[in-house]
Amino acid sequence: MFSREHILSAFSAAVPIMLGYVAIGLPCGILGNTIGLNPLQVALLSILLYSGAGQFMIPNMFLAGSGVAAITASVSLVNTRQMLYAASFAPQCADSPRWLSALFAASVTDESYGVNTARFAEGNWSVDRALMVNLFSQSSWTISNIVGCAVGAAVDIPVSIAAFAMTAIFICLLVTQKFTSANIVAVVVAMAGVYLCKALGLTGPAILIGAIAGVVCALAFSAIFPRRATPATTAAAQASGGERP
Repeated sequence: MFSREHILSAFSAAVPIMLGYVAIGLPCGILGNTIGLNPLQVALLSILLYSGAGQFMIPNMFLAGSGVAAITASVSLVNTRQMLYAASFAPQCADSPRWLSALFAASVTDESYGVNTARFAEGNWSVDRALMVNLFSQSSWTISNIVGCAVGAAVDIPVSIAAFAMTAIFICLLVTQKFTSANIVAVVVAMAGVYLCKALGLTGPAILIGAIAGVVCALAFSAIFPRRATPATTAAAQASGGERP
């Protein structure tokens, strides 16, 4: 565990994530500087919170006049997906020490989840290497945020340019989703909810209310109109001796 071979293989797997984090970590650090955070505070936020979308939301919502409660609730809601990511690795962590599994689960992100899932599926991958992928990625994110904060303090960069990086993140998250009926309902309702809240003057909690409304409506839609197996899927399951889904 944590051998030279494991470290090198983990670093090789993490390089694409690390390069991507440089591109979005710098503007995130710049945004942190706009609300008065110094490099040390940005570093602690990147280490303790470690949420790309969440860390972009904090300065953006703060600049929009949102309260602490609305910011906390919104970031927490966005980060709930990471609990699902971590839970999906339970079978791979079954034989690992608890401290190793806990540290790995606490450092999973969208990008490292994708890389580690693919590596576990290929075989010859271990939790210690998966953890190192997470830590290499987090190191790149933290350093990029610190540099961005320092650059923001030295150079006057328009906030609107840096802020668009958060929009780009959510666009990437959106286009990578499967366009099921429930997901489409969630997107449409969330957009309508945010627009309606802002039209009514509820700028602060607009994102939170829109997101909750989208999720609730998508869950209700899925309950009322459950997905049915296609004839091809049913035939394949029966041919393999499985039960009808």
